[in-house]
Amino acid sequence: MATTTPNYGWPVPTSTDYVKDGAVAIEALGDAIDATVFGLPSAGLTLISTTTIGTAVASVTVSGAFSATYDNYQIVVSDGVVSAATNLKLTLGATATGYYGGLASIIFSTGALNTTSDNNATSFSSISRPTTNTLNASFELNSPFLAKNTMINSNYNSAITSGDAGFYAGFLNNSTSYTAFTLATTAGTFTGGKIRVYGFKN
Repeated sequence: MATTTPNYGWPVPTSTDYVKDGAVAIEALGDAIDATVFGLPSAGLTLISTTTIGTAVASVTVSGAFSATYDNYQIVVSDGVVSAATNLKLTLGATATGYYGGLASIIFSTGALNTTSDNNATSFSSISRPTTNTLNASFELNSPFLAKNTMINSNYNSAITSGDAGFYAGFLNNSTSYTAFTLATTAGTFTGGKIRVYGFKN
């Protein structure tokens, strides 16, 4: 074992080493690799589930999304369309009250500020704005499974020239532990696309 690897310094034999030392060399290399890999950090985001959206549906429920394994989650919606430009709204479990949030966005054509708010509403009402061309959303939920307020942060985007883009944030004012959520349109229906749920490493 006359040399080591350039990046991690693992011991490796060279062509001049004796064959009888092969087992010892392999053991030393294996131990070094094991020690290195064991110490490496695991991925920050883990895919938990992928739900396929059907055809002409007004809402989609994702069950078993949240658990004690993760405190915080990223949900990504992509690849589908809606029958009419509409706000995308979110509810947790069967809760239909206590949603607080606010949207601030810039209207593309005028540069004017657009604002709306949820004050003890029935849902987080404006987490994105899908269109007949695209269904996309990306939002973060903090502590949905824990017995405390659930927080939401979402990028809001309307993919039409007369639309707007901005940011929605808020919280659900209760201490309920949730495992499921529902996405729904404020008008029209979904067709196609997927909802992917990722967990942040604790």
